[in-house]
Amino acid sequence: MTHSTPPTGHRIALLPGDGIGREVVGPAVALVEAAASRYGVRFTWDEYEWNCEYYIRTGRMMPPDGLDQLAGYDAIFLGAVGDPRVPDHLSLWGLLIPIRRAFRQQINLRPIRRLPGIRGPLRSEQPIDFVVVRENVEGEYSEIGGRLYHGTDDEIAIQESVFTRRGVKRVMRFAFELASSRERKLAAATKSNGIIHTMTFWDEIFEETSREFTHVATRRVHMDALAAEIVLRPETHDVIVASNLFGDILSDLGAAVAGSIGVAPSANIDPSGEHPSMFEPIHGSAPDIAGQGIANPIATCWSAAMMLDHLGYPDAAADVVSAIETVTGRGDTLTPDLGGTATTQAVGDALLGALP
Repeated sequence: MTHSTPPTGHRIALLPGDGIGREVVGPAVALVEAAASRYGVRFTWDEYEWNCEYYIRTGRMMPPDGLDQLAGYDAIFLGAVGDPRVPDHLSLWGLLIPIRRAFRQQINLRPIRRLPGIRGPLRSEQPIDFVVVRENVEGEYSEIGGRLYHGTDDEIAIQESVFTRRGVKRVMRFAFELASSRERKLAAATKSNGIIHTMTFWDEIFEETSREFTHVATRRVHMDALAAEIVLRPETHDVIVASNLFGDILSDLGAAVAGSIGVAPSANIDPSGEHPSMFEPIHGSAPDIAGQGIANPIATCWSAAMMLDHLGYPDAAADVVSAIETVTGRGDTLTPDLGGTATTQAVGDALLGALP
């Protein structure tokens, strides 16, 4: 593989991954190139074939020095990872979680918005526009635990959650700052009535941080009640801060309520900027439709817009989002998950043509 750096611009590590990931990154890269070029910004994309096929060949999701190879990039752009031949926990813990943790990508940012022309499962047509701020490197997704007495009636499985003051404060502060720039409303997902140690700790730090942001209206809402609110009254939410597991669930639920996980983006952010952040759609590799050319590229394109914004090009990012809204609002070039008949490439071409 040859690596070249333009005189001005950014180097991006491209990990297409598996299944439809390989199909949706192409339109997103083309859209980023077109949008950024209008502002004199250039990108170099270095592609890495680290995926489940690589695992089947080598027994690893990436080479031993994979993280070192990625460390020098300005950002990482990911399609999707997953293959029925490889257990999900092996692919996740072999690639995505090591990247998130090694590069201190402590914030998982997931915007939830009802795009023009897209009808969701709800009767209400109220606008939906909120953001889930998910803690991304600790919480319920820890490696601490194990199993004993395999295959017997006495078998035991233990999984420990890990919440640190440093980690919880960091995600709380990020969420409060984001809420301050929006409608100044912040809800914290909790379950402290049943999870008495980690969730009461979470609640305490939420309350402590709120004293520094008295202009933000705050609520602590139990996870189950919050899930019901997202279904019944999604338009009432602005910013939601949640632990790793709760944020994962709530953001997928929100995307479904807004119309389709095929349009939902995400960003794994190192707030310090010291390490590369990673941008990816929240949908999976969808092996059931892989190879058919009908995957929805909008989530990946929106993730690319988040990457542009993170790298300091908000105008180019806004142009990409505007193109997405134009295409969905027009409604004549949509993939089957949105009720249309268009191909992945046709949607990509329509997005390019809709750039303002």
